[in-house]
Amino acid sequence: MTNMSLLSFDEALTQLLAAARPVAEVDEVETVAAVGRTLARTQASGITVPPLDNSAMDGYAVRIADVPAAGARLPVSQRIPAGSVGTPLVPGTAARIFTGAPVPFGADAVVMQELCEHAGEGVVQFNHVPHPGENIRRAGEDIHNGAEILAAGTRLAPQDIGLAASVGLATLPVFRRLRVAVFFTGDELSLPGEALKPGGIYNSNRYTLRGLLEALGCEVRDLGIVPDNLDATRAALREAAACDVIITSGGVSVGEEDHVKAAVQAEGALDMWKIAIKPGKPLAFGKVSRRGTATDQATAIPPAPFREKGVTEARGQGPLGDEAAFIGLPGNPVSSFVTFIMLVRPFILAMQGVRVTAPRVLAMRADFDWPKPDRRREFLRVRINAAGGLELFPNQSSGVLTSCAWADGLVDTPPGQAVKRGDAVRFIPFSELLY
Repeated sequence: MTNMSLLSFDEALTQLLAAARPVAEVDEVETVAAVGRTLARTQASGITVPPLDNSAMDGYAVRIADVPAAGARLPVSQRIPAGSVGTPLVPGTAARIFTGAPVPFGADAVVMQELCEHAGEGVVQFNHVPHPGENIRRAGEDIHNGAEILAAGTRLAPQDIGLAASVGLATLPVFRRLRVAVFFTGDELSLPGEALKPGGIYNSNRYTLRGLLEALGCEVRDLGIVPDNLDATRAALREAAACDVIITSGGVSVGEEDHVKAAVQAEGALDMWKIAIKPGKPLAFGKVSRRGTATDQATAIPPAPFREKGVTEARGQGPLGDEAAFIGLPGNPVSSFVTFIMLVRPFILAMQGVRVTAPRVLAMRADFDWPKPDRRREFLRVRINAAGGLELFPNQSSGVLTSCAWADGLVDTPPGQAVKRGDAVRFIPFSELLY
């Protein structure tokens, strides 16, 4: 099926997210190894954190009634290091206490040691009058027993696994990694380290795309550069169909040497979208069958990394059942990059089981003019300057990859909207888009 009508950005994103089928398989992994994975089941705490009232400082635990004024002196009746529990505080005495140690029964404040001084053997002088609860962390002030700490669909950050560890969770249930196959067509393409062919270019999209996918935690199957002919392209698709998603860049057009379109149509189904965005515009979305003919099935061998893990029946085991999702990105490097981070990234996250896929958008000041807006929605490459505003890369061409390496993020500009210096604009930092 071919659909050449112009889609808005929001329409295209909605269709992609509607087509995303999250992986179902769950791995139980060590908590320390779960960073970047998507939590499959909500996690609750089986303990209270902290379990007891404890000291937030090194100092002295006291009864407030025993320190009525600065200069009060008390004998030290016990010493309580972290990891031990003291005895009830004897009235008229102080307990030497260290950060994290449980506050002894009867004490209602901790005076930090910098506000105290020694006043003889076993005696401490207080140069500060404490208030109730001073420097005491109350039991359960962080987490109550039974409280939900991490929701299903969370993409786990380092602080999340630290939180899980704080309640004693040694393992976490996470969705298995999404398997993504990539390949690139074009006899003009060379790899870095090779001599350029006459009229050739280096394949930068391969490196950008692999880096983006690996940063998202995908298992990447890189089939490299595929010769510009239909048979080779169909063979590559059949091999790639063992994965959950297939992504290519370029080669999906009506040109005589662009065989990806015909190959996908022969192996599955394809929609061609023109999206009202700049840079970007062309995007192909479809599916590649894992069944095919008997000959096709014989050649569609699961990638070696999956065979080694025991996944011998790769066909029919992905989120789409007997089909792998297919996405064809534009060939221009900036168009490919922007289309991926704005449209494909949310699709990949949704396939991974992530519930919140939209990046945060910040309102920031434009320190540039953009007087001739396009009729399409534009994503301008910008950088934060020393004054806290946004400056524009001077060349916004879809072929200038320098603009992406230079920039800190994108300004999301509505269709037909000019930008004047000093305007508030929608800024999406790369920190929200690349990880």
